[in-house]
Amino acid sequence: MTEITPSIRKRLWEVALDQNGYVTSEDARKLGIPVVELGKLAYHGRLQRVAYGIYRFDELPVTPVDSYQLAVLWAGGRAVLSHDTALDLYELCDINPSKIHLTVPPGYRPRRKGGQLYVVHHERLASDAIGRVEGVPAVKPRIAIAQCTRGGVPSHLLNQAIETARARGLISVTEQGTFSDELRAR
Repeated sequence: MTEITPSIRKRLWEVALDQNGYVTSEDARKLGIPVVELGKLAYHGRLQRVAYGIYRFDELPVTPVDSYQLAVLWAGGRAVLSHDTALDLYELCDINPSKIHLTVPPGYRPRRKGGQLYVVHHERLASDAIGRVEGVPAVKPRIAIAQCTRGGVPSHLLNQAIETARARGLISVTEQGTFSDELRAR
């Protein structure tokens, strides 16, 4: 390894701390680090290559949100967790999505391998519609409930999500009523 590798690794480490242990080729480029250095670090066991252009520091513990963080990075960092996945992430109901739902901007088409694991939705989201859970961007509960109401999630799960979100103060009484009315109307 080159003499600058510890410095490179330290700079990548700082990014990984904010991304649940993950760094990407794009992160390296933004830091002015040649992408080839990621491959060198992986070859020498200092990083683990987990997907095309995505690496992980094994020293950081695996968390329950790892697969969600990886999904967002798979989409080039332009995605947020949404729909069924956001309901699950916020633990609003007993939903168990078979795929991770991501929302990306209209016109953006992620083209990396591994896409069969994800359902990609296209929607322009306002910045106040997006929150973070353990550092992972996700639509806020009110947006996730609205998306799932339009998307056909079973009513009993949506009722549970609405009640839980209201009990936790994540949606207002007015929003609870609106969602319940929409659910009855569908």
